[in-house]
Amino acid sequence: MFTGIITDLGKVLEITPGAVTRLKIGTAFDTAGIDLGASIACNGICLSVVEKAPGWVAFEASNETIDKTTLGDWKAGTPVNLERALKLGDELGGHMVSGHVDGVGRITDIRQDGGSTRIDIEAPANLARSIAAKGSITVDGVSLTVNEVNGPVFGVNIIPITQTATNLGVAKSGIRVNLEIDLIARYVARLLGKEAL
Repeated sequence: MFTGIITDLGKVLEITPGAVTRLKIGTAFDTAGIDLGASIACNGICLSVVEKAPGWVAFEASNETIDKTTLGDWKAGTPVNLERALKLGDELGGHMVSGHVDGVGRITDIRQDGGSTRIDIEAPANLARSIAAKGSITVDGVSLTVNEVNGPVFGVNIIPITQTATNLGVAKSGIRVNLEIDLIARYVARLLGKEAL
């Protein structure tokens, strides 16, 4: 489990395709304290550490992960939001995040809104119905509050610290982003017999 509070802005160093895709990501984390097999959310995708050294960690991703997330868009130099898994007793500063991406959205507009940045994102139809104004959403692993929903498009505001600490500060209109809806919305939809997300 994660909180959506990003603790490092890493960078893709290498991508090696194969039976599984291998990713090497540069990080400021103290890798000596990261166990092999540990979970790290990378742009909201829960991945397991398969190798590490000072300054980087490596992961393997299946074809399913590549097909269902933005991982296939990544290349060397891509900035990646990183968050280590929660430990018992950690502060839950964002919201409960599983690291299981529900779908991929597309940024439709970015504009200044006073001292913050307004980002509008179009969600897939099957996710849009589960996104609520003033509810929580995870965008590329970042826990955000939904300002408003207009059909499949929802809006969020990014404050200055989020702009500098995450890749949303360099996001551009038209790019794809990983979305994870609120866990409660996921289970309510299931209980109501709605189409599975």
